[in-house]
Amino acid sequence: MSDGERKLGGVGTKVLFENEYCRVWEMDLAPGEAGDIHQHDHPYVLVILDGDRIAAKPEPDSPVHGEYFEADVTIPSVVEMPAGGIETAINIGEKRYYELLIEILK
Repeated sequence: MSDGERKLGGVGTKVLFENEYCRVWEMDLAPGEAGDIHQHDHPYVLVILDGDRIAAKPEPDSPVHGEYFEADVTIPSVVEMPAGGIETAINIGEKRYYELLIEILK
């Protein structure tokens, strides 16, 4: 499936800050809630602040992170990620999942 055949959402639920160097997103998911299908066009850093379990469901044509992935959440944690993934984040835990996602633009 090409990007022209599907509607991609944002990499988070809301943009909190943006300048020429970075864009900061909030990702706030209730238990059982999934974010939009999105593509990571830039390398990014996750700052995980709340939650207990999270999953990532990649699209079949995702160039990176090609397998469904579930993980326990460590609070707080910081994870550096490469650009390229096309996926959906799913809160599979019993607690609210909350992170800041910082896209590196330059």
